[in-house]
Amino acid sequence: MNTTFNIYCDESCHLENDHLQVMVLGAVWCPLDKVREISLRLREIKSKHRRKPTFETKWTKVSPGGKALYLDLLDYFFDDDDLHFRALIVPDKSLLRHTDHDQDHDTWYYKMYFDMLKIILNPESKYRIYLDIKDTRSASKRDKLHAVLCNNILDFNRKIIERVQAVRSEEVEILQLADLLIGAISYCNRGLADNAGKVALVQRMQLRSGLSLTYTTLPLAAKVNLFKWHASWRSV
Repeated sequence: MNTTFNIYCDESCHLENDHLQVMVLGAVWCPLDKVREISLRLREIKSKHRRKPTFETKWTKVSPGGKALYLDLLDYFFDDDDLHFRALIVPDKSLLRHTDHDQDHDTWYYKMYFDMLKIILNPESKYRIYLDIKDTRSASKRDKLHAVLCNNILDFNRKIIERVQAVRSEEVEILQLADLLIGAISYCNRGLADNAGKVALVQRMQLRSGLSLTYTTLPLAAKVNLFKWHASWRSV
């Protein structure tokens, strides 16, 4: 039987006019039959640090005093062989020229999602893709993303990519883990060092991955896979 994987996607600094240069799209994935086990373990880590199981872990909540919880979550990601992460890094959104390519920022955003996800997909497996809910108007774009991903691997009957669905991050433990990893990548690529807790997480991720977190990895890198996308006059 083909293995079914759940892919949990999130982003950092994706808005067009947020005055932040670096954008990161990322995804954590694991086998469907491991989702419950992993989710329970993530809740156990919260409980160990005296947080309610329903507490939403987020990069924006990382602080020097609360870094122990997030370091444990990060270590769990690296210790569990069923968990994998990929991120697409856009180093400078100010270089984008959407009108030159007859598109708006939202269309480009989903093109980047395609580039981020296409490396993960293997026609020998099945996938269920979950995106953090963005707004109430994104359903048509998600449907388009689903169609383009399927067409790219000749999955015209959608037997490989079974769904592309929006979910709420506060209800999905592994999506919260994706937010944490994406946050670390974004913080590092923005060259920030104003929060000792966040700096500690970036350093731990660099240590555990053996990566600087600012360069493209080999395409088949399995645990932490990074792609640094650069805009040019040819970019779409």
